[in-house]
Amino acid sequence: MRYLDFIRKQKEYVPPADIPQKGHIDQLFETRTLTRDALRYLLESEDERTAEYLFFKARIRQKETFENKIYLRGLIEFSNFCRCDCKYCGIRKSNGNVQRYHMSREDILRCAELGHMHGFRTFVLQGGEDLSYSDDDICRIVSSIREKFPDSAVTLSIGERTKESYQKYFDAGAERYLLRHEAAAPELYRKLHPQAQTLENRIRCLYDLKSIGYQVGAGMMLHAPGQTLDDLITDFFFLQKLQPDMIGCGPFIPHKDTEYRNEEAGSVELTLRVLGILRLMFPEVLLPSTTALGTIDPMGREKGILAGANVVMPNLSPRDVRKKYMLYDNKICTEDDAVQCAGCMNQRMKAIGYRVVEDRGDAPRKVAQMCRKKSEKRIDGA
Repeated sequence: MRYLDFIRKQKEYVPPADIPQKGHIDQLFETRTLTRDALRYLLESEDERTAEYLFFKARIRQKETFENKIYLRGLIEFSNFCRCDCKYCGIRKSNGNVQRYHMSREDILRCAELGHMHGFRTFVLQGGEDLSYSDDDICRIVSSIREKFPDSAVTLSIGERTKESYQKYFDAGAERYLLRHEAAAPELYRKLHPQAQTLENRIRCLYDLKSIGYQVGAGMMLHAPGQTLDDLITDFFFLQKLQPDMIGCGPFIPHKDTEYRNEEAGSVELTLRVLGILRLMFPEVLLPSTTALGTIDPMGREKGILAGANVVMPNLSPRDVRKKYMLYDNKICTEDDAVQCAGCMNQRMKAIGYRVVEDRGDAPRKVAQMCRKKSEKRIDGA
């Protein structure tokens, strides 16, 4: 479908009378939950009417909380060294073909400065689990960004650490942490990771982050090698229990230097259905339309927004390191200038009826908590 035809179809959508699974979608819309069987029916459905109605209802929930706002996250991929050996990942420890790099605090600050100049108010520091950066190093980087750009948020995405380390980063000014759980089904998690990396520790980290007070992001790979629909439904129920502030999920894409190099990539259709379901389950969650989705479909990020997502993450990393941070093959935007990337994203979101806002884009639940604290302080001081 051509780009303009796709946009027009979404804007002019009117629900038809005969929609398979309409009852299940309406129930999810009203109650935020479904049985395993009902979720399986939705995930299995290949009916276009069902998908379009799911996305229609997801957009209603999306706009109730976020209007037509899209939040930018400036991604700074500051290191591709990693102590982990996840079997699907292009920067895994055992991949000897990776040209490794570290960025200095000064280089990271330059990326943040460029991003701030062009409207970014959240910076996502993402890297492999690179222990050459000490806790003090991470704290200095975080505090430097917060001091220079006090109107901006810092998100960390640097993997599994101790609760003590997480507390130090939080005290330095990191208010958000992304740690995708990848797979909540124990057997699948074991298949995707070496024995030393356990699901139990991953979950421990997520709950430690919540207890400290972070805005927490979890999430999973879709169509991971060996993943079943039951595995995916297990992810939904795990997320309902965890209640994260952000959920990052994108399609699996193989990397040539892993044992899953010949596996099939995830589908656009499944990814969009999952985004729609997640928006109805978690109306206030921050939900990215991922670079991976844009990699498997030129209109993937737009489609993700129209299925219920509300966050996009342009890359602020220097161009000379982007091709070295290859979690999967054929990643898009590795040659784009950061400013061009932000401008392009603004135009693409505008074309589908949304607007990129110059805003930190905090989780609504966290905003409500901050408002309550301010109100309590005013009352105490009266």
